[in-house]
Amino acid sequence: MQERIESIVKEACAAQGVALYDLEFKPTDHGKLLLVYVTSLGGVKVSDCQKISKKIAHQLEEEDLIQSRYFIEVSSPGLERDLKKKSHFVSAINEQVSLTVHGEGKSDHLEGKLMEVNPDRITLLLADGEELEVLLSRIKKAKTMFDYKQDLKKPGKADQKKEKE
Repeated sequence: MQERIESIVKEACAAQGVALYDLEFKPTDHGKLLLVYVTSLGGVKVSDCQKISKKIAHQLEEEDLIQSRYFIEVSSPGLERDLKKKSHFVSAINEQVSLTVHGEGKSDHLEGKLMEVNPDRITLLLADGEELEVLLSRIKKAKTMFDYKQDLKKPGKADQKKEKE
């Protein structure tokens, strides 16, 4: 059933010109929640999410795959997104990431710029300029980090208009 649902979701995404980033089922007090995260190079529009949601719902109802009450939520993974699959890491190359890795009897926290993804490891550029290789098998949790402070320093359209005058 899970494979068929994933296939339906991928087909709906492809029809809308976006890619499936991740798919999760979460139990709630009101039924199951099917979380669908989609991505696109040009960004994902709300209308894309609405159309994908309708296509998924129609196909799931037609095939009667989920017997209990369920809800569908389609969105982009966001600026700070979880990195679970190797493809997620590849899509985050040159971005700042935060990792929790299994150490010897403890967990370590690492932050740095993701430079490279290899079959079994990634390479991070740490703030001090050191490059560090981390085995994918040691990564407990990973996500991208958005630098809000740096983004606030960028000139806005009003500032750019003043510069032209």
